[in-house]
Amino acid sequence: MSQPATLASLHATFLMLFLCWDALVLAVPLGPDYLQRGWQRLLEEGESCVECRLEECPTPRGCLAGVVLDACDCCWECANLEGQICDLDHTNHFYGKCGDHLECHLDSEDLQHGEVPEPQCTCLSSQALCGSDGKTYAQICKFQEVFNSNPEANLTVAHEGPCESEPRIVSPPYDIWNITGQDVIFGCEVFAFPMASIEWRKAGLDMLLPGDDPHISVQFRGGPQKYEVSSWLQIQAVRLTDEGTYHCYARNSVGQVAAPASLMVLTPGK
Repeated sequence: MSQPATLASLHATFLMLFLCWDALVLAVPLGPDYLQRGWQRLLEEGESCVECRLEECPTPRGCLAGVVLDACDCCWECANLEGQICDLDHTNHFYGKCGDHLECHLDSEDLQHGEVPEPQCTCLSSQALCGSDGKTYAQICKFQEVFNSNPEANLTVAHEGPCESEPRIVSPPYDIWNITGQDVIFGCEVFAFPMASIEWRKAGLDMLLPGDDPHISVQFRGGPQKYEVSSWLQIQAVRLTDEGTYHCYARNSVGQVAAPASLMVLTPGK
């Protein structure tokens, strides 16, 4: 091979490497710092701590779980959110540290089942909170995320425990159609504090269901989340006379709310 051909080949190789590296840099996702830190650690892996110069530290942004010191205890960086993978001890500095009111936890149940779990950030409290915005937060970690996302709102904790409010239907019943002789089920899931009671009614009937009708039944249970209650209305072997609009009514001492759903009944010949 001639010398000019060799130089051309080397030039093409270097150009390809440059373009690949440029594409890698462009592929690093933009957004909050806590989303980029995994890429940065991969690119900086192996670097040791140098003299701390605070003026050279980047300003963390979009830190919903607060900020923590980096592996060199020099610069502030975004902490990991609830559910994110984290470094279980201080000897590792790859996934990052958990934020305010969070701890890095390894699920022992997964170990007992022979699985290899990854440590995740877990909230230290499961106590619900009422915010000054009148909204209920499942625990302090969820409250902190909203607080950090909009600090100008000056959100504060009004009191421990959920806010008193009228019921809110989390999952309403949906319209259904079926043929005669088949079973149908309406579901209704409600959040409220104080806890709500649920009633079922059919439009045009001045009575609570199931009444004395043996082919209609109503069931209740608590959950699936805290301060929630769920109910189901089941109609067995539907008839043409069952067609109509059914309402899920939820009420407590603060107020009440309702959600409708219609049932269309068809004959096999339609």
